[in-house]
Amino acid sequence: MDSIALEDRYDSGFYPKREVVIVRGEGARLWDAQGREYVDCVAGHGVAIVGHCNPAVVRAIQEQAARLITCPQIFYNDVRARLLERLVSIAPAGLGRAFLCNSGTEAVEGALKLARLATGRPGIVAAMKSFHGRTFGALSATWEPHYREPFEPLVPGFRHMPYNNLDALAQAVGEDTAAVILEVVQGEGGVNPGEPAYLQGAQALCRERGALLIIDEVQTGFGRTGTLFACQRYSLQPDLMTLAKGMAGGVPMGAVLIGERAAAAIKPSLHGSTFGGNPLACAAALAAIDYIVANDLPAQAARKGEWLLNRLRGISSRLIREVRGLGLMIGIELRQRVTPYLKALMEEGVLALPAGSTVLRLLPPLVITEEQLERVANAIEKVLTA
Repeated sequence: MDSIALEDRYDSGFYPKREVVIVRGEGARLWDAQGREYVDCVAGHGVAIVGHCNPAVVRAIQEQAARLITCPQIFYNDVRARLLERLVSIAPAGLGRAFLCNSGTEAVEGALKLARLATGRPGIVAAMKSFHGRTFGALSATWEPHYREPFEPLVPGFRHMPYNNLDALAQAVGEDTAAVILEVVQGEGGVNPGEPAYLQGAQALCRERGALLIIDEVQTGFGRTGTLFACQRYSLQPDLMTLAKGMAGGVPMGAVLIGERAAAAIKPSLHGSTFGGNPLACAAALAAIDYIVANDLPAQAARKGEWLLNRLRGISSRLIREVRGLGLMIGIELRQRVTPYLKALMEEGVLALPAGSTVLRLLPPLVITEEQLERVANAIEKVLTA
């Protein structure tokens, strides 16, 4: 039985599948079982920031796997200690501690629990078109009804207000608000960048009214938008920041960076994670972060992203409503549903993502070459002008 038939027979059925079997990757390229090459602008939903099978990450995993794979956080560990120190050293000011977990949704869950713990308040204010994860707390913060409605009732205490509307946010944040959680660029919601006045105003509101500001950098972190963290572009100093995706070069890894107010409320055994902070993932994360910093991948993302945005905005197509994004996080809003164009792009050797029903999203590895970007742009122009 071939791989497609085997997965179709035994897989859960939660995932809409594309008719391709991916078997190998290197940098920004993937190959299928027939040996066909693709330029990858999916990157594992933004995970492969340093490229597929980055040699530094591979080497770190191999060496650590031969030494120690797992070690729960009831014991100290040398690799984990170094990762914690590294994370705090690159974090925005005021985030002096970190909780390590395995994914973005777990990081969001941890941040929400910390916000309620630190403030003694139940309320969480999130944005319309937000996406924060699929577990119950993170899903409660997520706006899209398609994700929410099959699992209601969700966690109480959550409200959703229009994104980039500071007046609406001001009306929602009150004495019962534990936290405001925001993405600097909404990913699943259509690649919508936040306006500086809105993001800075949200921070001021939280400070004024005693709520914590949670910045979700699960998709935007580690250079994706042209700075190491997207919130640095707007001089934000969140109380809690969630990280995952590209953090460990493809190995499952997440983290909550924690400010003083939340850290002061923590007591042993109130939260935890069996696999969180395991030495294998920590070694991969150290290698990935060192590679990002040493090769200045945020600057590469800024330069390459600016070129790609300008190139895409120059395409004359009746299908394109708007091209937007930051760094190498780019969305092309279409006047029609995006699925047929994703399939057409795959035929042209380019893999891309949707963001909602009408937005074509590009999240390539930050190591993608100029030649590969040109190939991506040419393929998009071909399918959108055919």
